[in-house]
Amino acid sequence: MEKYVCIHGHFYQPPRENPWLEYVELQDSAYPYHDWNARITEECYRQNAASRILGPDRKIIEIVNNYESISFDFGPTLVYWLESHAPDVYERVLEADRISRERFSGHGCAMAQAYNHVILPLASMRDKHTQVLWGIEDFKRRFQRDPEGMWLPETAVDLATLEVLVDYGIKFTILAPRQAKRTRKTGAGRRWRDVNESDVDTTVPYICILPSGRQIVLFFYSGRPSHDIAYGGLLHSGENFARRIMDSFPPEDGQAHLAHVATDGESFGHHHHHGDMALAYCLHHIQENRLAKITTYAEFLAKFPPEYEAEIWESSSWSCAHGVERWRGNCGCAADPSRSGRQQWRAPLRHAMDWLRDKIAEVYEARMSKYHPDPWKLRNEYISVINDRSQENVRNFITKAAGRELNHEDKVTFLKLLEMQRNGLLMYTSCGWFFDNLCGIEAVQVLMYAARAMQLCHEIQSWNLEP
Repeated sequence: MEKYVCIHGHFYQPPRENPWLEYVELQDSAYPYHDWNARITEECYRQNAASRILGPDRKIIEIVNNYESISFDFGPTLVYWLESHAPDVYERVLEADRISRERFSGHGCAMAQAYNHVILPLASMRDKHTQVLWGIEDFKRRFQRDPEGMWLPETAVDLATLEVLVDYGIKFTILAPRQAKRTRKTGAGRRWRDVNESDVDTTVPYICILPSGRQIVLFFYSGRPSHDIAYGGLLHSGENFARRIMDSFPPEDGQAHLAHVATDGESFGHHHHHGDMALAYCLHHIQENRLAKITTYAEFLAKFPPEYEAEIWESSSWSCAHGVERWRGNCGCAADPSRSGRQQWRAPLRHAMDWLRDKIAEVYEARMSKYHPDPWKLRNEYISVINDRSQENVRNFITKAAGRELNHEDKVTFLKLLEMQRNGLLMYTSCGWFFDNLCGIEAVQVLMYAARAMQLCHEIQSWNLEP
């Protein structure tokens, strides 16, 4: 049996900027740091860029950049902040992808992520396209290549979302084992087998045939060890971590198999102190003892095309046992189990956001049509301004979009319309619904984006959308 190992880290922070100031304000709960981005950067992102490996005598034998040896995705709203506030860490992340391409047969270790972590099955089709396209364009700007895979926020998936990924050339994504509905060997006449999270074979990739007839590859990560990384103390020992991964392989069958885990990247240092060192030692132990070959999803897929097919559970995710209800209803899922079933506010918040989205869409489409024949295509292209707000770039974008030089008043209206839409997308960031309290910083943040969108709408159209 050819044994391959891949560890995936999903690194993400929600957009935290005050939408009027475009600056992250002081967050007391992150003390002694200025804000949670700063705190988690020091506890996790920087640690993984230069992680220590200890020998038997507890002395440092090597310092490594963990990002070079794992699969990872960094949320666009996080790397946007890192670029200006922790440029050394930002450069180490980009460097890791460049180095990994040499190591993994030309396939980089970085994956793209939908732009601001919205639950894509709950998004409108228009918003699905923008979220995926913005994530891809942000990735291309930073990593200087096309992404092969994309991480879906909360691994929330439906067939319509997978169709959008394929529209933009994405080859694969990663899902939780409980999101697999049934599987079969490829080929005519093969019978389907119903599966659950405990018996789906996670060591092989799967083709998913979409309603359009196109296909995308799915990797279902190994559930138990992934859970134990986050919640079961597996990061207390790098050697035990390696052992658990190796235990994921099936009995010898002469085929190539991939043992892989996926978890929030913040487990490696923020949620678990010195978790980065456990990760570094795990990889070191596997390589030094030649237990398996370290790889990335893209390299494994290129070497071993799928021989199995899978169907998914529609509107499922990795962090809600009820599908995607955690982001639109009082399903019982809660960060604090004692507060389970007390999130009656989630549904009204979702309904209010959907109502606001439709109202500002009406204004945007009507007013932007004066400047551009396809307002929604223009919104997709606006990521080039979000990532470069220099006067020259903004001026060129407006002139190209409008096909003429606009006067000052029209330029202001043009940009307000696009900023209204940007805030209308940011207000759907998943963290706003994930936690237990409507007064928490995450829910307050998405409400701030909604308020900013309403304010811009009022300035453009004189509509007062506030009750």
